[in-house]
Amino acid sequence: MELKDKVAIVTGGASGIGRTTCLKLAEQRVKAIGVADLSDKTESICAEMNAELGREVLHPFRGDTVDGAFRESVFEQMEERFGAVSICVPAAGITRDRLAVKIDDGNGTPELKIYAEEDFRRVLDIDLIAPIYWAMRTIGSVAMDRTRRGLGRWRPDESNQGAIVLIGSAASAGNRGQISYATAKAGLAGAQATLSLEAAYYGMRCAIIHPGFTDTPMAHAVGEEIIEKSVLPRTYLGRLIRPDEIADAICFLLTNSAVSGSLWASAGWRPI
Repeated sequence: MELKDKVAIVTGGASGIGRTTCLKLAEQRVKAIGVADLSDKTESICAEMNAELGREVLHPFRGDTVDGAFRESVFEQMEERFGAVSICVPAAGITRDRLAVKIDDGNGTPELKIYAEEDFRRVLDIDLIAPIYWAMRTIGSVAMDRTRRGLGRWRPDESNQGAIVLIGSAASAGNRGQISYATAKAGLAGAQATLSLEAAYYGMRCAIIHPGFTDTPMAHAVGEEIIEKSVLPRTYLGRLIRPDEIADAICFLLTNSAVSGSLWASAGWRPI
């Protein structure tokens, strides 16, 4: 599938994998990219990237990706200005890492500590529910556009309409200290499989990539000692994966029309 002149939305596009993916999509001559991010630097980062690219392709939208009204506003504005949104990479994500169950006896009296339900729900909201809804709204954008043009079920003699890449994680196989994050990323795999079946009616594909530890602020938040002792020795590369390597893989999933499943980009790292 050609990305040239497509309209895309990337959440979490102001940093990490999302930001690098925006640049890779722009290099593929995507017509316009809506960059949805909570960061107060979203506008300035988009301006910097547009200057680097030499054209205005990145359009900033600052807000919480969990907020349905914000999501709808982004789509409505992008559709009004550029047409149907047919590419989506919902890359926004957070971690709230700690053991699921812990006994704290530091003061001599054992105290049971269970992972905070508030944190669990917030991680699932951002890492699982929000990406699925951004993906579904993208399918809806294409579906509405086809309906307005009097088109029904997609036919093989048509060009592919668009694609979605969900951001999973190697931690979806389960990882100590990541009860909420691993649950969210495992859930995305089920969503991807379901959306693939349904989106095909409109000529859309949905894939998922499972990155390993990538050189982003989120990865470094686990601590440099853990990275040095528990991550790097268990990778084929002996280093963190570069964001541009993941972005290249995302573009492969978007452009290769035969791909509709999952891609592991973990450099060999697996939870133990």
